[in-house]
Amino acid sequence: MLKPKKSTGNNLWKRIKQNWELYIFIAPAFFYFLIFAYGPMYGIQIAFKNFIPTKGITGSPWVGFDHFERFFHSYYFWDLLWNTLSISLYELAVGFPIPIILALAFNEVRNGFFKKLAQTVTYAPHFISVVVMAGMIIAFLSPSTGIIVHFIEGLGFQAPSFLTDPRWFKTIYVLSGVWQSAGWGTIIYLAALSGVDPGLHEAAVIDGASRFQRILNINIPTLLPTMTILLILSIGSLLGVGFEKILLLQNPLNMKSSDVISTFVYRSGLVDAQYSFSTAIGLFNSIINCILLVTVNQIVRRTSENSLW
Repeated sequence: MLKPKKSTGNNLWKRIKQNWELYIFIAPAFFYFLIFAYGPMYGIQIAFKNFIPTKGITGSPWVGFDHFERFFHSYYFWDLLWNTLSISLYELAVGFPIPIILALAFNEVRNGFFKKLAQTVTYAPHFISVVVMAGMIIAFLSPSTGIIVHFIEGLGFQAPSFLTDPRWFKTIYVLSGVWQSAGWGTIIYLAALSGVDPGLHEAAVIDGASRFQRILNINIPTLLPTMTILLILSIGSLLGVGFEKILLLQNPLNMKSSDVISTFVYRSGLVDAQYSFSTAIGLFNSIINCILLVTVNQIVRRTSENSLW
């Protein structure tokens, strides 16, 4: 005689009772994301409404996709999209390989004191706040007091207008970001390299492999899964250029190349109080990032086993 199967709900509660310590352990993280990440999604609906603060979210009238159409048909749409994409791709092209190169270099250093010193020097900029970083950039590149400007002029060259020339903004933004984050990014790759079996290197040395050959055929294949995951995450935030440092370095003269979607959302939402319009732009930005993340992950999943899911 067949026995009736227990319901899934009973099995779930049984597992919770058996592992209640683990559920308590993850409860703070669970409630954090529930309250601060998923809870605010209730307000996304104002992107499809003409939000009036006195009437609230539920009382404001629906306007459908009017705010999206207004943004897509605006004269600044393509400029904002191009600036955001170009900065992200520039940052990805320059900033993604440098932590890998640093990790491979640190892994080959045998002098313990020099290795620790080099790691500390490269990690330290990560702990500088964005406001302080922007102030340092402005101070270093100031036409009157900037040390970099004086150094270039001391070599007999004419220093360009770094802070006011739109052609220099993206380079300054990307290189300063690489300087601040490259050392910290090497931690993940060094952790991956620590899992390499020393026997592989010993066998390669016995077979006559050079140091470069060992890096190419042992270390880099070990880093490939980590590199793939981080690349997927980076592409998934391709339009998610943060506005803090851009806003601090932005001025009317470099606005042509520094105005991105996030800074426009800030001005529209908080400065001009166009809450529904700015929410629609932010939602469009998030949807595009989500599509990119899923698409790249599916491509990687079909070509290798190193996808996110």
